[in-house]
Amino acid sequence: MRRIGPLAAATARIGARPGLGGFAGAFDLKACGFHDPLLLAATDGVGTKLQIAIETGRHGTIGRDLVAMCANDLIVHGGEPLFFLDYFASGKLEPAAAAEVITGIAEACKIAGCALIGGETAEMPGMYAEGDYDLAGFVVGAVERQAYLDGSRVAAGDVLLGLPSSGVHSNGYSLVRSVVSDLGLAWSDPPPFECEAETLGEALLQPTRLYVRQAMAACATGRVHSAAHITGGGLPGNLPRCLPDGLGARLASEAWSLPPVFGWLQAAGSIDTTELLKTFNCGIGLVLVVSAESEAAVRRSLAEAGEATVHRLGEVVSCGADEERLTWAGFVPWRPTP
Repeated sequence: MRRIGPLAAATARIGARPGLGGFAGAFDLKACGFHDPLLLAATDGVGTKLQIAIETGRHGTIGRDLVAMCANDLIVHGGEPLFFLDYFASGKLEPAAAAEVITGIAEACKIAGCALIGGETAEMPGMYAEGDYDLAGFVVGAVERQAYLDGSRVAAGDVLLGLPSSGVHSNGYSLVRSVVSDLGLAWSDPPPFECEAETLGEALLQPTRLYVRQAMAACATGRVHSAAHITGGGLPGNLPRCLPDGLGARLASEAWSLPPVFGWLQAAGSIDTTELLKTFNCGIGLVLVVSAESEAAVRRSLAEAGEATVHRLGEVVSCGADEERLTWAGFVPWRPTP
């Protein structure tokens, strides 16, 4: 508690009531200036990426993954993240490791603009092996009723704008770990693909990007019709979730380049392109749906929020009930790299 208290205090924002140690955290929604708000909530974990953090002893970024996985789910409905809670469980608490994890959580909360108002640190002897722990996160936010994004404004001809991922993010790590194991690689080995990291473990622990600032700037224009966070299921599993019935997405694979880590995984694991797309984000972490007339204005808002690269992935098209909702224009499967 002595270590966590200052970390939580550093995430304070308007509406957050100070102090930890009570039975529940409090937040003053009225103080934030909402007039007719809808509350939004999301919860998530970081999957088996956590095992790499444990095995490498690198706990500093996994907390950022946790916040990003939750907050990115919330913003696709136009919501502003307000506060966050975490759940940290282990067989026997190792305070240094726990503090490192929660430091990452607090740093990510500051980036996302949400307050860390509480959580649970549980010791559960016999449930976890020595050194193991588990994480879950919970974020609550709000959006003005008229600004809530539910896909109802999407129309055929709308443009799909993709924001790049920072790597694998936090999905598909059971397959990643299987590939690494089959090749007999160690986390301390040099990365077998182009990147700035010095070790394979460091490269695969690259934290999930937080899209809160960029998405909120885009939504503030009033021109975003819908959005999708590209997580487990990839583009085929997530993009149709933000489109109403009768509409689908037509993408072009040449709209962006497959990042090296995915090219390596595909080649090293002999992964079929269809499976690659369903398992990983393949370089796209967030998709915004906007009208063609609004594309330039939304791109400006993203640039002003610090988003350097935006890919025009394709467009929304009419789609029959028995047709695939995600198709490709001139799609040539990415080839495994030698």
